[in-house]
Amino acid sequence: MTQRQLERKADLVIIGGGMGGCAAALAACRLGKTVLLTEETARIGGQLTSQLVPPDEHPWIEQFGCTVTYRQFRHAVRRYYRDHLPLNARARSDERLNPGNGIVSRLCHDPRVALHVLEAMLFPYVHSGRLAILTGCRPIGAEVEGDRIRAVTVRAAQGNEYVCTGAYFLDATECGDLLALSGTEYVTGAESQRETGEPHAVPGPAEPQNMQGITYCFAAEYAEGEDHTIEKPERYEFWRQYQPSFWPDRLLSWTGVQPATLKPVRYSLFHEPGAFPLFHYRQISDPALYDPASGTVPKPVTIVNWPENDYWLGSVIDVSETERERHLQDAKQLSLSLLYWLQTEAPRSDGGCGYPGLRLRHDIAGTADGMAMYPYIRESRRIRAEFTVLEQHVSTEYRAGRPAEPFADSVGIGCYRIDLHPSTGGNNYIDISSLPFQIPLGSLLPVRMDNLLPACKNIGTTHITNGCYRLHPAEWNIGEAAGALAAYALDHGIAPRAVRSGPDHLAAYQRQLQQLGVELEWPSIYPV
Repeated sequence: MTQRQLERKADLVIIGGGMGGCAAALAACRLGKTVLLTEETARIGGQLTSQLVPPDEHPWIEQFGCTVTYRQFRHAVRRYYRDHLPLNARARSDERLNPGNGIVSRLCHDPRVALHVLEAMLFPYVHSGRLAILTGCRPIGAEVEGDRIRAVTVRAAQGNEYVCTGAYFLDATECGDLLALSGTEYVTGAESQRETGEPHAVPGPAEPQNMQGITYCFAAEYAEGEDHTIEKPERYEFWRQYQPSFWPDRLLSWTGVQPATLKPVRYSLFHEPGAFPLFHYRQISDPALYDPASGTVPKPVTIVNWPENDYWLGSVIDVSETERERHLQDAKQLSLSLLYWLQTEAPRSDGGCGYPGLRLRHDIAGTADGMAMYPYIRESRRIRAEFTVLEQHVSTEYRAGRPAEPFADSVGIGCYRIDLHPSTGGNNYIDISSLPFQIPLGSLLPVRMDNLLPACKNIGTTHITNGCYRLHPAEWNIGEAAGALAAYALDHGIAPRAVRSGPDHLAAYQRQLQQLGVELEWPSIYPV
């Protein structure tokens, strides 16, 4: 060990503190295991916090279709607003309070509230010493012996390195980084139809570098009559004129496409006849919910995660560090250029141009440049799994009136449309109906590695089915199932794959999941 290296040990080492990582840590701690959770950014919570993405959820989320702990998270967010912020009486009494009244979710809220709630949920285990959390730590190496990981090294921002050892290692990174570092077999990008038989897979050879675009989200408030125009971004002239071949107008315009039909659609900033109001889409702060007498009514705030700032000019996975950094910086420039266009050139309904009252909220992002700490990654490396979920298992059209494929080894459920954003291969949206689905245990089991488990959107899905398994409640459920699986395997002295292959163990593990509050199947409902 060098002077700059420190050893850390736990039953479970979770690399990545996103939603799946947090849920995995919570499950394993509840089952009596010690856990070390590392996170590259300064915030645990992933999509909800460091990426600034309010939860995308299915229509039944208030009644069923998620784990008990995910529901506890949702209730705690609402409780935080009621207990700590000066809501008016009507908002305070609303059992289904939507803190921002955004369109995309029934729970559009400030990412800092999500961070507070997640930390509070995990703190009893931090306090007892069962859980240790290291933020600002990026994985840089893995020591592997045969089919087992012996240690993973993470590097802190200040230069210290931690050599992390444990019985099980969970990859909850946003890009599946531990898969690559450990030599675990994985897939990226778009599979071919010849390989999967999926109707919407690419017809020719597989395209490993063809992945969904990423987005650098940011928070912006609006104050009419004020001027908060930022400095002109370096790449503004490029992005100002950029028009994709598959887009009906320039990307920085009020014209886009309807994802399911690919027909042109008109956007606006605020409510206008015949246009979709982008500000209200992911609005996380609504002044109408607050008591005017409090003196602390916030301005309206939105999260800008729109079609106009999806970046697809190159992948950030399995490329050189130089290329990765170039694409990350260009994605930031796109988002900054969108903000500058909105402030200076965007056509207004009153005949003017620009909304200079838009103010970049650096404090909400927690960064100096106002961009999210980490880009919204829609598509990760995915393990080569014992079982891979295909479009044929979940597509409404393919199933032709039948439910989604039932899985006897279910470890949870989820529901979302197959929603693929424009990709680095030059493809437009793929947005098709899917059915309420189960998460099969086989999709959490690597074909070879014995003590590594995926814990977020890096399970055995395809480029197509990732589009419906990648959203917030499903990622949480995947992480919770992975944490519980590692705990079960430890308790019984068997490998995770033996849980699936042994009927008695599978039944016992599924009972344990149900005792933790994980739903394994859907009630009879209609497809979306």
